[in-house]
Amino acid sequence: MWEGGGIASATPVGWWWWCLRVSPIHVVSFFLCQFNITRTTASCLAVGVVYPVKKVGAVVEVSMAPSLRTCYRYLNQTSRSFAAVIQALDGELRDAVCIFYLVLRALDTVEDDMTIPSAAKVPMLRDFHSFLYQHEWSYSLSNEKDRQVLEDFPTISLEFRKLAKIYRDVIGDICQRMGAGMAEVLQKKVGSMQEWDQYCHYVAGLVGIGLSRLFAASGLEDVVVGEDVALANSMGLFLQKTNIIRDYLEDTRDRREFWPQEAWSKYAGSLSDLARPENLCAAVGCLNELVTNALGHVPDVLTYLSRLRNQSVFNFCAIPQVMAIATLSACYNNPAVFGGVVKIRKGQAVTLMMDATSLASVRAMMLQYAQEIQRCIPPDDPSATQTRDIVLRIKAMSRAGASSSSSSGGGDSGDAQEEEEVNGRHQGTGFMSPLSLTMGMVLAALGWQYWATVQGVAAKYLQGL
Repeated sequence: MWEGGGIASATPVGWWWWCLRVSPIHVVSFFLCQFNITRTTASCLAVGVVYPVKKVGAVVEVSMAPSLRTCYRYLNQTSRSFAAVIQALDGELRDAVCIFYLVLRALDTVEDDMTIPSAAKVPMLRDFHSFLYQHEWSYSLSNEKDRQVLEDFPTISLEFRKLAKIYRDVIGDICQRMGAGMAEVLQKKVGSMQEWDQYCHYVAGLVGIGLSRLFAASGLEDVVVGEDVALANSMGLFLQKTNIIRDYLEDTRDRREFWPQEAWSKYAGSLSDLARPENLCAAVGCLNELVTNALGHVPDVLTYLSRLRNQSVFNFCAIPQVMAIATLSACYNNPAVFGGVVKIRKGQAVTLMMDATSLASVRAMMLQYAQEIQRCIPPDDPSATQTRDIVLRIKAMSRAGASSSSSSGGGDSGDAQEEEEVNGRHQGTGFMSPLSLTMGMVLAALGWQYWATVQGVAAKYLQGL
C-alpha cells in the first residue's frame, strides 16, 4: 500500500510531518499497517471508498495542473456515485478514468436534454467524438443540471488531449460508438427484451467495455480483461438495468419509458398503468420478471471480478455491483417501487462499501442477497421458476468460488491465515506500551472522523442509486 513512498523507513519527525500532510483515512490505514492489522482491513480503509482530490494532500494538489484540478471539481459536482471510487484508482489510470467519465457525462447531458431539437441533437451525438479535438468547442444552451461539462468542454478536451495515446484511442472510440448508438435509439421506445439489452449496451455496456480497455492499457490488469467484451458489457448492463428498474416512477413521471414493452405489455395496457393501485399485483409480477432478467448478469459479474488483480481497480468495479444486487433485493416483489424510489439504508451502504474489497467478500454478499430474494419468491409468480434458477446459479457460483479459494491457498485464504496469526500474537500480549496507547488514541479520534466521512460518501452514493 505504501510502496515507493519511503514511509516505513521515515524518521519520527518525518513520520508525523507526513501524518499532517495527508488525509485522516491514510493516517488510520498507515497506523493499522504499523500495528500488524491485516492487509484486508488496511486496504479497506486506504483504498476503499473515500479519496477526494482536495483531501489527497499537498503533493497531489501542487503537482496538478489547474485545468486537471477543474476536471476533478466537475467530477465531484456531477457524479454522486463514482467520484470517490474513481479518485481511489492507482497512478495515471485515475486521470484517464476521470476524463473518460466527464466526456461521457457531457455526451449523456446532450442526450438527456429534451430542449435540444432532434434535428440538432442527432448530428451532435454522432459528431461528439470529434469535439474532443476541437479546442474551442462548447455548448452553452443546455438547461440540464450538469451543463457545466458542456459549457466548459474546452477544459475537459484539453486534459483529454494530454492523455497518453493509448487512453485517447479508447475514449475516442467509445465516445463515437456511444454517440452513434444514442442517436439510433433516440426516437425509439424500448420494445423487445433484445432492444432493452441493446439500449443498455449503448448507454452502459460500452462504458464497461471502455473501462476494461483502460484497465488493461494501464498495465494494472491483464490484457484479457480488456479483450473479453461480453463480460465487460454484462457489468454495465447489470448496473443500468438496476437503475431502470428502481427509477420506474421517476422516469414515467418524466414521460421516459425504459421498461421493455415485451415485459410490461403482459401485465398492463400501458407502462404508466402499472402504478395504478388496482394493478399493483400485476405490476409486481412485471417487476419480478425484470429483476430476474437483471440477475442473469451476476454470474458474468463474478467471473469478471475474479480476473482483477489490482486492489484499486477491484474496489472500483466491485462496490457498484454489490450496491446493485442489494438494490435489486430491496426492489424484488416490492410494490413500493411503484410509489417511490426504493433505496438501501445508509448503514447498509456503508457496510457494503467497506466490505467490497475482496472477491471472497463480494461472493458472500452476492450469496446473501440471492438468498434474500429466494426467500421472497411468491409461489404463483409468473417468473418464479426462472428466478429460482438464476438464484440457485448465483448461489452455486458463490459457494464454489469460496471453496476453490480456500482449497487453493489463494489470496483470500492468505488474508484469513494472516488475520489468525495477527490475532494469535495479540492474544499473547498482556500489556500495551505508551506508544501503543498513544497510537490507540490517535486511531480512535481519526477513526471517528473516518466513519463520519464514509457516512457522508454513502449518503451521496445513495442519492445516485
